[in-house]
Amino acid sequence: MEADFLVALLQIIAIDILLGGDNAIVIALASRNLPEQQRNKAILIGTGLAIVVRVILTILVVYLLKIPFLYLIGGLLLIYIAYQLLVDDNEENSIKPGMSLFGAIRTIVVADIAMGLDNVLAVAGASHGSVPLVIIGLLVSVPIIIWGSKAILHLMERFPFLIYIGSAILAYTAAGMITSEKELQPFFLSYPALEYGLIIFIVVGVIMAGAFVKKAKKST
Repeated sequence: MEADFLVALLQIIAIDILLGGDNAIVIALASRNLPEQQRNKAILIGTGLAIVVRVILTILVVYLLKIPFLYLIGGLLLIYIAYQLLVDDNEENSIKPGMSLFGAIRTIVVADIAMGLDNVLAVAGASHGSVPLVIIGLLVSVPIIIWGSKAILHLMERFPFLIYIGSAILAYTAAGMITSEKELQPFFLSYPALEYGLIIFIVVGVIMAGAFVKKAKKST
């Protein structure tokens, strides 16, 4: 159980870091017109409130995923998110800078909620219903996101294969959600080979589909 907990925790931290890259851009844009002292306050307060909201949303999703077939639906949505991570081009962020401390904080929190669906869904799936895992994962990864996400974005630009690794992590999480669906458990228990086959199919399928579309976009 301790090994499972550690693996799930590392998976959540990886997801938080992977999907937290855009948060650094939002924070920078929202607070860039403020004096330095207010800028630091906006970053700390805005990020702190965003974390609280994200924890609440993730816990709600964890409980919602106990409803029949929601793990299946959540897994399918996460497959799409993993695919989008590969094919989406880096477009200029449209977040406007906050003209006041309150405005910057509001922008950070609202943008985090709007952009955080993929994160909330992925973390909820990786936690397998464990609220402590959600909270610990966020507490560990948030400082890394705040101070390290720009470096991570730089690494992804320099080493594009890291994006594929991240997408594979999300696809694996999605596959885990689908195979964990209680309504499908009797089927997978009867045919265990199909469970592993489905996981491999989802992970490889997402990466190959994303790579194909990405290559097609570059050639046009």
